[in-house]
Amino acid sequence: VSRIDQTESAVTQLLIARHGKADVQIRNMASLLDTATETQNTLTLLLGSIAAISLLVGGIGVMNIMLVSVTERTREIGVRKALGATSHDILRQFFAESVLLTVVSGTLGLMLGVGICLGISSLPLPDFVPHPIVSPISIAASIATLSLITLTAGMYPAQRAAEMPPVESLRYE
Repeated sequence: VSRIDQTESAVTQLLIARHGKADVQIRNMASLLDTATETQNTLTLLLGSIAAISLLVGGIGVMNIMLVSVTERTREIGVRKALGATSHDILRQFFAESVLLTVVSGTLGLMLGVGICLGISSLPLPDFVPHPIVSPISIAASIATLSLITLTAGMYPAQRAAEMPPVESLRYE
């Protein structure tokens, strides 16, 4: 980089000396590249923040759906416990339901995202527009994130259902 700066300075001085005035402008492509890289990093951070907020909202949505399911099925939980189901059985049931809910919705979202990327990449885009690429790393990261959301959003409602006292659950209407 220092040789680029030295060369730029030498060329500028030579042109000013030959023209007799400062009527030239030299642009350094390295600084343009640095600016483009900085802009790309900022956009990546912005899109990553939006994705994180979307995932948080999705996890809260799954947790709310499961809490409503637990509340609506309080009597069922009481009957199951009265018939001999253990807290572990109830926990597994509601956790399995939350896993099913997030896996189905996550699979649909992943298929939609891959479909959109493939659709955009099949369009005749100008050369300066990058084509979207679906990488196995991004799919693996999506699955790992989905698993984390499943664990965090599904465990609380499942625990709440498992800890319900059977006598109070049977009285609930």
